Amino acid sequence: MDIIILAILLATGTFLLNAKEQRKRIALLGSHLANYQIEKLMEALTGGYLRALGESTDERRTQIWNLLSTTEAQLTEQFSRFAADFAKEPEATTRVSRLAMAIPFAEKILPSFTFDMRKALAIHARGIAHVVQNTSHLSPKDRAFMMSAELFLMQHTCHWFCKSKTIATARMLARHQTPHEQLVASVSADTRNAYLKLIQGS
Repeated sequence: MDIIILAILLATGTFLLNAKEQRKRIALLGSHLANYQIEKLMEALTGGYLRALGESTDERRTQIWNLLSTTEAQLTEQFSRFAADFAKEPEATTRVSRLAMAIPFAEKILPSFTFDMRKALAIHARGIAHVVQNTSHLSPKDRAFMMSAELFLMQHTCHWFCKSKTIATARMLARHQTPHEQLVASVSADTRNAYLKLIQGS
């Protein structure tokens, strides 16, 4: 009986500590995002891609692609500034646990099992910019697909920072019906290689 009570107390304590740490991370990320319209631009862009792909004529699709170029440029510029601003935060507040589940103070207890959110955001900023610049000369459809993957993977990283990898992956499945592995496979090779090297600690 005493063991059961102790287990309940430990579980409750862990939950409360995790909740406190997660609130701090959400507040930190939110304080930076509040200065930009990144989420609004993402929604406009991904919605625009779906509209373009749903059009029946090449002429209409081309018109929508051209209109979206302004939104792409705005998103690229704003996310690059956001990543640069977040990079000014001290490392002690930007470490992310690579463990699947959230453990209180994991970034302090197990620093070798963490990665730096500042570096992750820099990788995402470069990836978004490269797709917008279309350095790989992709077709509009393929570029829209890759850009969506870059944005969703970045969103996954933000959820991971705030909660845990498991929760971030579950949210991607619920919102976009896309497994984490598929997102990683669908971004540009440069993003994929840099991202995997960072989160795997290699």
